[in-house]
This record gives sequence, C-alpha cells and structure tokens, in this order.
Amino acid sequence: MSNSSIFDILGPIMIGPSSSHTAGALYLGKVAQLNCGASFHAATFYLHGSFARTYQGHGTDRALIAGILGMDTEDERIKSSPDIAREKGIEITFVEADLGDVHANTVKIVLDKDDGGIFSITGSSIGGGNIVITDINGDKFFYDCKYPVLIVKHYDKPGMISKISAKIASYDINIAYLKFDRVAKGETATAIIETDSRIPEDAIAEIEKIEGIISVRGVSVA
Repeated sequence: MSNSSIFDILGPIMIGPSSSHTAGALYLGKVAQLNCGASFHAATFYLHGSFARTYQGHGTDRALIAGILGMDTEDERIKSSPDIAREKGIEITFVEADLGDVHANTVKIVLDKDDGGIFSITGSSIGGGNIVITDINGDKFFYDCKYPVLIVKHYDKPGMISKISAKIASYDINIAYLKFDRVAKGETATAIIETDSRIPEDAIAEIEKIEGIISVRGVSVA
C-alpha cells in the first residue's frame, strides 16, 4: 500500500482533507482573483478562527493560494501552489487575525495590484464547499455564490433598478434574486443581482453607461 498525503484526491471534485478548509477556501481565493479585475504581485490572507488555528495542517493555505491562481478544486497542482505563486513573483503572507463576529472559517484576502491599487474581499467557508462573501473593498453585503452575481453600486435615484434590470433582460438573462441596500435616501446604494447565467462583458459595459452608475462588478466562481 502506498503512502497518502492530505492532498490526495478524495473524490471527483476536490483535493484535500476537508470541504470547508480546502474546497471552500479555494473558492474564496478564486472569487477574489475573478473579482480583482487586474494582475497583482502580493496577497495577504487574514485568517480568523478555525482557519487561523488549522490552516497549515488542513491545507487551507495551499487551497487559498490555488484559488487566487485560478485553479479548480480537482487541480493536482494545489499541493504545489505556494511554489507556483513564488515562480510567478507573487508574495504570499498569512496573518492570524480576529475579524470580529464572523463564521469560524473566515478569511480577508488583500491583493496588491500591479497598478498600485489594493483589492480586498472577506468571505467564509460554511461547509460542503459552500461559501459566502460579506465584504468587497469595504462594501458590506451577503452573497452566497450559488449563482453568477452582478454587484452594482449607484446613486439612489428613481428608476435605477428598472434601468439595470431592463439591460439584463435585453440579453435574455433571467434574474434569480435581487437585494437592494442604500446608505440613505438620495445617496449611494448597492444592488446585488443574482442571475441564472453569467452576464457577458458587453452587458456590463451597457449598464456602466447608465447615468448614476458608480461601478459594476460581475462575479462567478465558475
């Protein structure tokens, strides 16, 4: 019988000992990479709770790095992800941190972009490979990543949701769920729009042209 490591394949869809600490962690890293929108040269992972206590033994560190490198859960390179990041010139730092009243398996990922900007995202691995995102660049919300999502920040003006929805419908895309949150009447607001299919870049560009739109992000784990 050959010896096995914790990074051996445990099934057809993931590598690692725990769906929460490996598959979920990888998805969190991948969402960060997909949503960053630019190349980056450094990544800092602020690990909370169980993630902080067991990240090395459970392979969470390698899974998070694999995620920001764009790997999938079945990729056999996960176990070598720190070396691959090093070869790409990406500096990796892990910090044990108290992120407050959040799930035990929570991480804040901060990416230093090549253009000088900083991108941050906070999310939790809640079991079975499922994740939730609770903060992107300081904007707080709750997104469970089960569907592709469009995150639209805009000024709180009459008809904004209708205009955004009409653009999405013009591409024959169905809205599965919509959540709206605003700072105060007439100020800034954020719409979290989950859709049955991924919104193409052309549609995002059209939404960006709507008067009163501040920013538009399309996010998917696929």
